[in-house]
Amino acid sequence: MRVLVDTNVVLDVLLARRPFVGASAEVFGLVEHSRIEGLLCATTLTTIDYLLTQAMPRPFARQALQKLMELFEIAAVNRSVLEGALKSKLEDFEDAVLDQAGRLAGAEVVVTRNQQDFRHATLKVLGPEELLASFPG
Repeated sequence: MRVLVDTNVVLDVLLARRPFVGASAEVFGLVEHSRIEGLLCATTLTTIDYLLTQAMPRPFARQALQKLMELFEIAAVNRSVLEGALKSKLEDFEDAVLDQAGRLAGAEVVVTRNQQDFRHATLKVLGPEELLASFPG
């Protein structure tokens, strides 16, 4: 299963945001153990870089980005993705870009804590706990 992981789930892990870090870290574990193919949208990395450099020294932020790029495949953002996002029924452009990039990269699911924002997504949308529930043990 190819799964696009939303920025909020990644930040839960990197910033150890409670009470969300547990389930989000388990999603990372599924990727690390090759039980799912994990994808991040290219824009997720730019957002994470910006936010992490506000919270920690730049070398540590860049090290975190490098680790993410080793663990996850990257869903490209190109003209087709942006044009699709502009035509999307999703109200938030950033969410629409993520949905379109995931679709282009062959993702089946978006994992996010903001499921309500993805009501009109082209991909199936699950919260971290819902995704985990589909993997026994």
